[in-house]
Amino acid sequence: MSVMDICAQQGAAEYRVAIDKNASWRQLAAAIDPELALCFTVSARCGCFMQAARSLNIKATRLRRQLVLLETQLQCSLFNPSDNGFSLSRDGLRLHAQLIALAHERNLPVIEQPLIRLAVADSILHDILGRDLVALLRRNASVRLDIITLDSELALQAVSADVVVWLGEIESPLPGPSFATTEARRLVQLEYLPHIAKRYSRVASRPESLDELADFLLVQWRQDCQVECFRPWSALVDQRLAGAVQLQSYGLMLEMIRCSACIGLLPHYMSHFDRGLIALPGLFHQPMRRQVWMAVNAHSGDDAQVRMIVELIENTFAERREWFE
Repeated sequence: MSVMDICAQQGAAEYRVAIDKNASWRQLAAAIDPELALCFTVSARCGCFMQAARSLNIKATRLRRQLVLLETQLQCSLFNPSDNGFSLSRDGLRLHAQLIALAHERNLPVIEQPLIRLAVADSILHDILGRDLVALLRRNASVRLDIITLDSELALQAVSADVVVWLGEIESPLPGPSFATTEARRLVQLEYLPHIAKRYSRVASRPESLDELADFLLVQWRQDCQVECFRPWSALVDQRLAGAVQLQSYGLMLEMIRCSACIGLLPHYMSHFDRGLIALPGLFHQPMRRQVWMAVNAHSGDDAQVRMIVELIENTFAERREWFE
């Protein structure tokens, strides 16, 4: 037998071994539990265990346990650690290729997530719910969430959402959403007081009467002009011939109070939200109070994703209960 014949036989043998290995990986891939297969393919796609866990809406520790279980079942290592996270090992690449091929053959659809519409009063979203909503998105990258800010009664009447959180009167949730909802629930009662940044006001020079406000610049969120219980403050701003600023942005108003020696009307919890701000009680004899209300769309209240948002809101207010005492 010639050298060329021997080489041809060796090449054919190696080719048959490669086919057998591919067939073996194909069989292994087809037999893998779908949840384990999903954990592996999402990890391979993301290249980051943390991001993969967010995409799957599970904890990173659970994802790692699932991947360890998969490696134990296959009796091989699927990942190689690297400076930037990890890369797939040779066996990991083979398994990934077979899982992708199987997915194309089965034409598996992407699991569509329901769109959840959350409508929230602008100040409540900025001060109270924003941080926990960010934490929700950090844990769950597959969520579909449409967040709508409510900055007026007109916006509240026009909105259509699954969950609505708004500011209203103490006695009644009306005017509330115009669509059918569950019974409106009281979350917390808020009292509003003028606030100033501590660094711009020493204790001895803080105003203790309306007359002493004459030397200070007043700033007002324009949406507050429409609120009946804020009439004493609005009247004070309206009668100013100088030293008054009105603006549409709640966040900018807050920044002006922090950084421009302005006095503005804010909820009493603000000193917890920003310890650089301090309330000025006693300036108005008439209290200025509003109620935070929440209602759920009557047609989508039983949806699991809607319940998740409702529980997040309830837990957020419960965890911050000292803010509202």
